[in-house]
Amino acid sequence: MPNSLAFIGLGVMGEPMAGHLLAAGNSLVVNTRTKAKASGLLARGARWAESPEDATKVADVVFICVTDTPDVQKVVLGESGVLRAARQGMIVVDHSTISPSATRRIADEVSKRGAQFLDAPISGGDVGAKNATLAIMVGGDRAAFDRVEPLLRVMGKTITWCGPSGAGQLTKLVNQILVSVNNMAVCEALTFAKKNGLDLEKTIAAVGAGAAGSWQLANLGPKMIAGDFRPGFAIDLQQKDLKLILAAAYEARLATPAASLVHQLFNSAQAAGSGKEGTQALVKVFEKLAI
Repeated sequence: MPNSLAFIGLGVMGEPMAGHLLAAGNSLVVNTRTKAKASGLLARGARWAESPEDATKVADVVFICVTDTPDVQKVVLGESGVLRAARQGMIVVDHSTISPSATRRIADEVSKRGAQFLDAPISGGDVGAKNATLAIMVGGDRAAFDRVEPLLRVMGKTITWCGPSGAGQLTKLVNQILVSVNNMAVCEALTFAKKNGLDLEKTIAAVGAGAAGSWQLANLGPKMIAGDFRPGFAIDLQQKDLKLILAAAYEARLATPAASLVHQLFNSAQAAGSGKEGTQALVKVFEKLAI
């Protein structure tokens, strides 16, 4: 297992993921936009790098976990980016959820330096990141995947090589279609139950163990009932992913009516000021429609 690692991006997901790598005995250098977010890792023995380039200079494997396509492009291709220090045999693992086509372009640039770029988006939310139970979907060179798989298993439970460059991102978008449309169904179903006078907790218990059961119902349903809209995964981030889905569908000349609908409903949630709230806050849009 390689033990000279860098981790760039220490947000809600990245910080605990980096922590697992450090706890496993690896040498870790970190970089993030706000150094204060690295304080816990630095106190545990990680080292600070002033830029992605500086972090890359001392690492065999570089992990990235940032928000959107432009962020990854800046981290990898920008001034003081990873590419400036990339070298033969090095592997870059991107855990961000970004455009599949942009991923392929970035991978091409990294390969020109003799390094490999793996797209490895994650699912499981902040709880999965903290508990090292993430699902990690990986696209790129199979030999590079085989090299880093032991490291990925430090952070996740379900690790899948999905195919060539971009396949990991496309698989994550499949995941996000299922997640967002299922969330919409839970919102509609619970609003229907409430409007008809049912006890919502009993309703979830009654249907959750059968064919209607789902992660969204079991985990977000009770939060909807309690009015708990704290973000495990924010609406703004879900909207970012839905835009990626719609763009990829357009490129493939594919109709995605359900994803398009939930995107519009999330637009309403954002317009009402719920963009920073968890995706379960979509239920408020359905409740307003029920008035």
